[in-house]
Amino acid sequence: MYYPYFRGKQFELIAIRETAETMAQAGFIPIIEPVKETLNGLEKTLKAICEAKGKAIVIVNPSYGDHSTNGHNISQLLKDSFHGHENIFAGILLNEGMDEEDIIELLDEHAEHQPCFIHSGFSEPRSLSEKTNGRVSKHIFLELYCGKLYRKHFNGCERILIRDGFKKRKNADYPPIEEFSDLHITFGEEGMDGFGDFLIVGDDYTEGGGPAYAVAIHLTFLESKKENVMYIYHFVSTTRDTPTDPAGKFGQALEKLITTINENNSPVLETSAILEFRALHAKGHFPGLGTVKKLSMRHHVETLANYFRG
Repeated sequence: MYYPYFRGKQFELIAIRETAETMAQAGFIPIIEPVKETLNGLEKTLKAICEAKGKAIVIVNPSYGDHSTNGHNISQLLKDSFHGHENIFAGILLNEGMDEEDIIELLDEHAEHQPCFIHSGFSEPRSLSEKTNGRVSKHIFLELYCGKLYRKHFNGCERILIRDGFKKRKNADYPPIEEFSDLHITFGEEGMDGFGDFLIVGDDYTEGGGPAYAVAIHLTFLESKKENVMYIYHFVSTTRDTPTDPAGKFGQALEKLITTINENNSPVLETSAILEFRALHAKGHFPGLGTVKKLSMRHHVETLANYFRG
């Protein structure tokens, strides 16, 4: 049903571990594109998913990060540590200019891990569909690269549409609120069996952030007055003209968040992540920007899990 797309940085992996049970119970399947050379965190995360009786898709040929030129170590991890694990799938990323022979080779190599295709710019869908018919368990389409004409070549298969609802800007330029997505409601109308997004991070990959002239906390919510379309709050610090004092700026952004969620009839779900934001506010503690992003990601997953429970 829901396929959140994570790039495997440290705090993304921690977010997955901390929501592993929530995702397993809801039937959510995270997609993980490993970007860091060390795979210890990925292995720990996949074990947590297995212990929770959940499922995950691991991309074996990433586009970004330390494995972008050679995914051999990822493939080896799946073979060594997750042999026979039916809940861990191998994801094959189909980028622009990719050779069909290389795709078939990856398909053969990862046959025991129920390979999935993640369509991300590949240009020969008809031919690929004919050559791989019946061998691929799921087709995942990144909407930006895959129109309806492309997707129709994989009719009859399990199909998932990933839409990037996060409009990335400089922190200081975010509006207070904007629409995020309605795909959790409309994916069936698109002829899809599931949907996904890039959470509150977006598809644009950056290795590391520069100095924070402004700090922003991103918080998604479902607007019941608008048929449960998902919106996103951007709580941005008041101070935006200096790269110093991230802790002070976080305090300013957090104050705005707490004020908003304390309003009568606030649409923000009181998730476990929100409780942690409240605790940080009460203590006046700055946990670091990675933890802040992790909490926002957790809140996003918990909000959607609650929606589908309802």
